[in-house]
Amino acid sequence: MTETPKGSLRKILGLGFGLALAFGGTVGVGILRLPGTLAAALGDSRLIIACWIIGGLYALLGAVAVAELSAMCPQSGGFYVYARRAFGNGAGFVVGWSDWINNVASLSYAAITAAVFLGVLWAPAAAHPQTVSITVLAVFTALHWLGLRIGSTSTRIISVTVGVMFMVLVVGCFLVPAAPALAPALAPAAGNAASASVVVSAASLPLLSLGMLTALVTALRAVLVTYDGWYSPIYLAEENKDPATTMPRAIVGGTLLVAALYIVLNLAFLRVLPLSVLAHSELPAADAARIILPRGGAELVTVISLLTVLSLVNAVMLMTPRILLAIGRDGFFTQKAATVSAGGTPRVALVISSLAATLLILCGTFNQIIALAAVLFLLNYVSAYSAMFVLRRREPLTVRPYRAFGFPYTTGIVLLGSVLFLVAAVVDDYQSGMAAAALLGGCVPIYLWLARSRAHQT
Repeated sequence: MTETPKGSLRKILGLGFGLALAFGGTVGVGILRLPGTLAAALGDSRLIIACWIIGGLYALLGAVAVAELSAMCPQSGGFYVYARRAFGNGAGFVVGWSDWINNVASLSYAAITAAVFLGVLWAPAAAHPQTVSITVLAVFTALHWLGLRIGSTSTRIISVTVGVMFMVLVVGCFLVPAAPALAPALAPAAGNAASASVVVSAASLPLLSLGMLTALVTALRAVLVTYDGWYSPIYLAEENKDPATTMPRAIVGGTLLVAALYIVLNLAFLRVLPLSVLAHSELPAADAARIILPRGGAELVTVISLLTVLSLVNAVMLMTPRILLAIGRDGFFTQKAATVSAGGTPRVALVISSLAATLLILCGTFNQIIALAAVLFLLNYVSAYSAMFVLRRREPLTVRPYRAFGFPYTTGIVLLGSVLFLVAAVVDDYQSGMAAAALLGGCVPIYLWLARSRAHQT
């Protein structure tokens, strides 16, 4: 097929795609599991809903900051674009490669998870999880190889389907009789790893106490991870027909859409499941579905879970190649990664990303990579919010079609929060923190070598 000039992307995307990508890149299986963990850790329905609201507000503050950057710098490539513009090629290189590794890890993990759920619905798939997960990657690679228009259409279809199925679950929860109020949980549920460090639920602790603070911070960290992904549209900003207007609406609107869904889902679960039951549930969505549909409820949640994971695979498969495209276009990777097919797909970058995810699956090391990614994704937040301050000071006259409300206070809040959460993540998993530091440090000599080669060629 005829190739377009290097780095030439098709401007065919609109608001509907942006909202679908933000939804598909954020909503995952975590929202189906986490309510039980929070019920065990907090022990109070008001605290549970408060955590989801606070998490949504925190994500919204981050969204308005990144929305300004995306409208100001409407280029595909994600956080790499903002770090490079604010801090130079070196910092951009480090952020770009760490973000690419993070996305590849997410891609491999999502494909493995999809294979697990498919194995529940179809027994033969459970016997060959690696083969099934690699097949999932191959199918979506082939889908996006065909072109951006097909990829964007599939994104909208999958996201709408997932959203409708979630709303069916919510409506069903509000149609059945409410559960009787039972005693609140006094201890974490068995198997809820996120709350294992909490000896008793927060509801039994004094309001102003270290134990209460620890429980709330632990819960909020888990909630914020579940919200991660609201920024997904920035990776394809250059392919938007009107990025100055559409990107802020897609990022902010997508964040509000996800927050509303999360809050409504938790209200639905709390309505049909007594708090003490919810606290001991490893998959509250399945328990709620069994009440709504005594026959077929568990299968319904399995289908929803599978679709949410496939939606995530689809979204990340769109986003990840754009990082390599941007890095390659700037001369810090093979320039072939920046070539785009007539259909609007960076095919070389797509294949490299898919093969990297496949390698992780075959090596069986994606769990370690996911632990590493749990540290690296916070680096994206810190780099973006810091870039906001640098660019506001250094480029005050640059046209900003959208300006973050409440700056510098709102951006300062999420920057400080991201730094504190990054420190907490390193303290909780020191080994992954050191591995992340080693990875970032290893980028420095590679960048210096590439920079010298680039200067010599110029």
